[in-house]
Amino acid sequence: MVQFDEKYFLAQLQNLLNIDSTTGQFRAIQNYIEDELDRLGFSYTETHKGGVIADFGGEGNALLITAHVDDIGLMVRHINADGTLNVTPIGGLYPFYCVTENVRIYTHSGKVITGSICRNPNSIHVTEEELRDTAPDYRKNVCVVIDAPVKSADAVRALGIETGDFIALEPRFRMENGYIKSRFIDDKAAVAIKLAAMKYIKDNGIVLSRKVYAYFAMYEEIGHGTTFMPEDVKDYLAIDIAPTGPDQNSDETKVTIFCADTRFPYHAELTNELHDIAEKAGVDYVMDIFTPHYGTDGDASVAAGYDIRHAAIGFGTLNSHGYERTHIDGIRNTYKLLLAYLLK
Repeated sequence: MVQFDEKYFLAQLQNLLNIDSTTGQFRAIQNYIEDELDRLGFSYTETHKGGVIADFGGEGNALLITAHVDDIGLMVRHINADGTLNVTPIGGLYPFYCVTENVRIYTHSGKVITGSICRNPNSIHVTEEELRDTAPDYRKNVCVVIDAPVKSADAVRALGIETGDFIALEPRFRMENGYIKSRFIDDKAAVAIKLAAMKYIKDNGIVLSRKVYAYFAMYEEIGHGTTFMPEDVKDYLAIDIAPTGPDQNSDETKVTIFCADTRFPYHAELTNELHDIAEKAGVDYVMDIFTPHYGTDGDASVAAGYDIRHAAIGFGTLNSHGYERTHIDGIRNTYKLLLAYLLK
């Protein structure tokens, strides 16, 4: 029976969450991934733009498994005259999901300065009703305030902050009664699952029956994470969150096999293979479709022209792109299906 190393998974998840990696800010997280691959004993290559492709071993009929390490976040758009920052989102970070959060601002020189996201005006006690009840909007009434006594644009620039600086939100990881709560479960929990699977394969000396790559993508949240891949890839499996909702089958305690998303259906034959493997392995799974605002890196690979079969699996997740929540059972079922597919 395949064992799930929960302790290793949780350690990796928290390590990954503690590294800010707003899309485009990839160097620190890439270095961490490479250090862990070195420790596990896997060879790998870097993509030129940022990304790591590891080699599981095996020969022929290559399979690529991907999970992304980039996070949604913000970027400094404009420094205001009062010392606050106008911001623009990177990826799908909606303002109603991030107002009042603590942030870290990464300057061009490498200095990190803390702050928080505020409504403007920022206090209901001194705000008229028509302004108080207005939805938050980055262009109109949301700003970042800096944890420093700055009251002018010049004072902000003196700290080293400038337009184009990345702004990362604190993840706020917690685990209670089996529920994992944090920002950026999408997709760092999937990365931790993949690392746990790689560790299991290496620790048990398993030789796979086909060539397998593990892709750690850096640009999924803006749509081009895996628009490059090794030319010999035939099948593609993304691991990502399975958003829950009123019309969804996805459940935090189960793994979801994706049938379709916003752009198009996943490959029917590969999806059916995953369905059959889940049945045989006794995995607790559901089938689901995600529209109107969802996609995985597999979509980008197909759109880039690769002749591949693509599919996706993932763990049910609440509050996607906000303060997310899943359950360790959903993580365990996703891991179990991934291993069953790799070892079939």
